[in-house]
Formats: sequence, structure tokens, C-alpha cells
Amino acid sequence: MLKQRILTALVLLALLLPALLVQAAWPFALLTLLAIAAAGWEWARLNGAGRAAIGLGIGLGVACLLAFLAGWTTSAPRQAWWAAMAVWVLGGAWALRGGVAGWPRVPQAVRLGIGLLALWTAWLAMLNAKAGGLNFILSIFMIVWTADVFAYFGGRAFGRRKLAPSISPGKSWAGVWSGMAGAAILAVGWIAFDGSGLAYNDSFFTIVETRWTGFAVLPIVVFLVAMSVVGDLFESLVKRSAGAKDSSGLLPGHGGILDRVDALLPVFPIALALAPL
Repeated sequence: MLKQRILTALVLLALLLPALLVQAAWPFALLTLLAIAAAGWEWARLNGAGRAAIGLGIGLGVACLLAFLAGWTTSAPRQAWWAAMAVWVLGGAWALRGGVAGWPRVPQAVRLGIGLLALWTAWLAMLNAKAGGLNFILSIFMIVWTADVFAYFGGRAFGRRKLAPSISPGKSWAGVWSGMAGAAILAVGWIAFDGSGLAYNDSFFTIVETRWTGFAVLPIVVFLVAMSVVGDLFESLVKRSAGAKDSSGLLPGHGGILDRVDALLPVFPIALALAPL
């Protein structure tokens, strides 16, 4: 299983990194559009859409394509990111408080709409972040990836007190604190790298430092890690409600696309709200 997981991760990185490195937007837009459309199909299946799930996934992909053609992937209004942040903070708290039993009580059309809109908004935010340059978008990705790695090892070493046992039994408070610590270390190191003159455009951390002062960097990074946990728990809640272990089997060793992007869904819109380009 571990070997399969590593091989899948390497293949994903081999596809993602070249799309990030090229200046043209369309390779990254196409790659992520296909992933988001597949995630839309997974979301629809988890929420009982049945045969309509394929159509909803395709519809989400078309919505992303229309946004790309309209030019929204480089100039979306900043108000959209603030609105997304409000929805994730308030809606995430509401959903997690309701728990696994509360999710099926939400009307199916609302459940479907919530997920598809969250996926579309996150895709739009990723493309806007890509327009900000490699240093900017990669620094946002690395917040989530670093927190995930530190949370895994910190949770294994010290994770006795569970975070949300009825939703995701494997997660612990020690994992959360470890992830936040790892992301904070990343931020300090990245700001030092930006200051060395080697970076050809600003990172998320440097823009936050300029926009909000340096004292705000670590609290904002901690907040983003907390929201990545909310995204992760929200998807776990939906899967548990549907009686599913993974969102699908599209990624051998990893589950589905949603299982890989759940933590990114709230982070990218919120990052763009807090660090305007």
C-alpha cells in the first residue's frame, strides 16, 4: 500500500510541477479542471446523486471552462474570496457541529450545491494564485502539504487526545498543533528565502508581511492550517455520512481526488482574501 501510495504521489507531482512551472496558464487550468470535475463527480456520488453524478461532474468542468474563457481566472473580484472565507468559517462550524447525523438532514439539492460551489471557487482561486507567480502559488500549496506531513508524524508520536473521533478517528489535537508548528517554521524560512533576492516574485508570506505587517504572518498561517483541518473534517463527515471510506478509487493508494484536495478547498480562497495580488 505504501509503495502504491508513493508511486501515485510521484505521478501526480510529475503532472503538477510542469504545469506550475510553465508561464502559460492553460496547462495548469486544464489539469486542475479535469481534477475538479472528477472531484465534482465524487461529491455528487457521496451525496446520493446516482447516475446524475457524471452529469454534475461534467457540468462543474464546463462552469470552470466558462470562467476561464471569461477571464475570471486572473481577475476575479476580491469580494468573492472574503465571501468564501465567511462561508467556510461559519458554514464549516455549523456542519461540524451538526456531525455525521446532521448532514443527511440537509436537503440534497443544497448539499450538492454546497460542494460543487466550493470546488468551483477553489479552482478559480488556484488559477488566480497561479497568475500571481510560481513563488506565490507554491507557497500556498506548501502550507497545506507541510502541515499535513507534520500532523501525520506529530499525531503518530503524541496523538492521544482525539480531535473529532465521531468524524475522523485518526486525527488528534497533537497532529493539529504539529501541523501548525510545521507551517510556522515554513513561513519563517520562506520569508528569509524571499529576502535573499533569489525569488523572482513575492510569496504568500511576503505579501502578508507587507499587507498586514510581519506580526500577522504566523497568526494568519495558523488560521489557514486550522481551515485546512476544517476542509479535511468536512469531507470526512460527508464520507462517513455516506458510509464510504474514500471518495472514490481514482488514485491508487490515496482514494479519490476529494481525499487529496479537501484541505485545499478553503485555503486557497481565504489565502487570496488575506494576501491580495
